[in-house]
Amino acid sequence: MFINRTLENKVREISKDYSCLLLTGPRQVGKTTMLEHLMEGTSRTKVTLDDEENRRLAKNDPALFLELHPAPVLIDEVQYAPELFSYIKIKIDNGAPAGSYWLTGSQAFHLMELAQESLAGRTAILHMSSLSQSELYGDGITEPLSLSLDRLIQRKEHLKKCNPIKMYERIWNGGMPGHRSGRYKDRDVFYSSYIQTYINRDVTDMIPSIDKLVFADFIRSAACRIGQLLNIHDIASDVGVSDDTAKRWLQVLEKSEIIFYLRPYSNNLLKRTVKTPKLYFFDTGFVAYLTKYSSPEILMNGAINGAILENYTVAEIRKTWTNDAKECNFHYYRDKDSNEIDMIIESDGELHPMEIKKSANPGSELTSAFKVIDKGSMQRGAGAILCLRDELSAADRNNYIVPIWMI
Repeated sequence: MFINRTLENKVREISKDYSCLLLTGPRQVGKTTMLEHLMEGTSRTKVTLDDEENRRLAKNDPALFLELHPAPVLIDEVQYAPELFSYIKIKIDNGAPAGSYWLTGSQAFHLMELAQESLAGRTAILHMSSLSQSELYGDGITEPLSLSLDRLIQRKEHLKKCNPIKMYERIWNGGMPGHRSGRYKDRDVFYSSYIQTYINRDVTDMIPSIDKLVFADFIRSAACRIGQLLNIHDIASDVGVSDDTAKRWLQVLEKSEIIFYLRPYSNNLLKRTVKTPKLYFFDTGFVAYLTKYSSPEILMNGAINGAILENYTVAEIRKTWTNDAKECNFHYYRDKDSNEIDMIIESDGELHPMEIKKSANPGSELTSAFKVIDKGSMQRGAGAILCLRDELSAADRNNYIVPIWMI
């Protein structure tokens, strides 16, 4: 079953303006499937660099490769042949029409660097993550999460309400299209295959001599620390590698978008803020698999129940922005006086603080922490407590109580 993606309209719009579109995202989140769906009934062809022969030709003779696969074309897994970028640039400079080249890849940072070097001003870059709540449980018509009351009221009309156990079912199942579409019904087998494919293809491509078993343990160790301040030494000690190795391996996980970070908010008026980022995974189903939770019910009462709810919430908010092709500007706040805010959205010159709680009836006193950012140089806007409540409510006129199912 094909699940429609929010990004489809953006791809259509951008392909009318740009000769080249680069779609990045983690492995198996549906990049190619969505583009194949959009090219149905058109003259566009597809070629994948997962194929060794195609890859060899693209690397050794990029000009011939593009002659054999003329535009309009979808080139899948383009990170395997970065040599193509300068030749695509020549094609664009020689007048390639809008929509000529669709490229996909699963090493976003590396690809964006290459695109900015070779195709600056000539390509549009979009990001895709795993399926969002809106795509799975709503009508797919959402915009970046805003704490405007009018927009929150409109938003709840597009999403499906759920109770706490149903929320943990969403978290446990994750958002990977291969599993959620019903193509691969056994969740554990799907994620077991996913981690093996990821290590065998992506990780060994970046670090050929990697010990695959130790690296798999390393990913599990990182998954146990979601929502926490990054502690490289602790993760390294878990698997018996050096801190330098752990740092390099975390960079691999970030480059392939298995993990992402929430950076701390600070400015020159806030002197005592913590500088360490917080660690999150792109997909909570993957985390639940790695941390060996066998059911949503056990996860809901397990040791990481609060952390994985926070991970899910942060990732879903992030998706609402990337699915609308908007740049994310998110932070968290913590200082040396133990003041903490789980997440801050910086938008339109305002800071919007948010607390994430595993509660259906959170107390309004939770918003008191929001005052710490008033000492900064940027104005504080509306805040929110994101929780397991059924309905939209408010702690006061400036702070809303928002159900996580509404994100």
